[in-house]
Amino acid sequence: MIIQSKKVWLADRFVDAQIEVEDGKIKDIYEYGTKPVDCDYGSDWILPGFIDIHCHGAYGFDTNDAEEAGLRFWAEHIVREGVTSFLATTITQSEKVLTNALKNVAKVVREGYQGAEILGVHFEGPYLDMKYKGAQPEEYIVKPTVEQFQKYQEAADGLIRYITMAAETDEDFALTRYCTEHGVVVSIGHSAATSRQAVQAFAHGARSMTHVYNGMSPFTHRANGLVGAAFRMKSMYGEIICDGNHSTPEALRMFFDAKGPHYGIMISDALMAKGSPAGSKFIFGGNEIQVYPDGSAHLTEGGALAGSTLNLNRGLQLLIEEALVPVETAVNACTKNPAECLRIADRKGSIKTGLDADLVVLDRDYQVLQTYCMGRAMLDYQTGSSDGGVL
Repeated sequence: MIIQSKKVWLADRFVDAQIEVEDGKIKDIYEYGTKPVDCDYGSDWILPGFIDIHCHGAYGFDTNDAEEAGLRFWAEHIVREGVTSFLATTITQSEKVLTNALKNVAKVVREGYQGAEILGVHFEGPYLDMKYKGAQPEEYIVKPTVEQFQKYQEAADGLIRYITMAAETDEDFALTRYCTEHGVVVSIGHSAATSRQAVQAFAHGARSMTHVYNGMSPFTHRANGLVGAAFRMKSMYGEIICDGNHSTPEALRMFFDAKGPHYGIMISDALMAKGSPAGSKFIFGGNEIQVYPDGSAHLTEGGALAGSTLNLNRGLQLLIEEALVPVETAVNACTKNPAECLRIADRKGSIKTGLDADLVVLDRDYQVLQTYCMGRAMLDYQTGSSDGGVL
């Protein structure tokens, strides 16, 4: 298969080019018009497929539910927003619930599924700070231990790729060091850490920060907190929810100005409420949440923000059109940077020969026209529905 466009994202800019796909990989890249093509997208954008490393669920399914059918439906239909791979993300709960959730992800990955690639698990909690727990249920928050994490990783068949923890609660950074030594990305989040503690966590292997601004010690001019550390530590990755609710467009612009084009990561932090209309209610982490008209999700009791229903194509639109983030920085945030953070840039995150043929085609309104997962077209070009079906 060969596709082409006058706006293919190559080498950090748009180039007129053709992409040849074979056996799920990008076989070759040619000058525009070199060979007959299967699909000419004109001036629509062809970008690397989006990678969401922090998403709890969608369409009424949550990772903690441990339902095979729900996870498969999620993977199959998330391609509508251009996502070609993701980390199924847990929330703090009992050891039994988390173990079952991990076993479910491992089973689905082992037995097969359609759609976006499940890269593994983002283990958010239960090793968090009480003050900055957010919507995480406090009765299940515990201190981190290597022994307990090993049990979780065994249940997951080694699929925990990324862990959010309050690093200041990790005595002698034992779990931070263990995860780093075993290829698990450690991200500081739901944390009261000072900037100095963040530097120590980084020195012991921490590689990222979870949803910067949210669930962490804030910046002041006398106590810089984790937010200050996120701005100052240029070579540490930072996730950020780009829905305009968790952080204003101005705050998003400041974050990306500080991180530059290579270390900011767009996430959805999407809940099971994604894909549901305003007013819908769900149970998340044992708490009832409700979807507001702006797409945000809030705890019914108290009204605190509990997560988002963001589609990544709309996050990209917000970054470029409202936050006025440079196009290169915005595109990298949902493609190259998460791949680099997860150490999978040798197969995902860019359009290069030899890499997985994970691609998304956007029109100038940021509508997803087509998503290719490992070279397979996922959407009906006319309807935009997954696998050509009507949803």
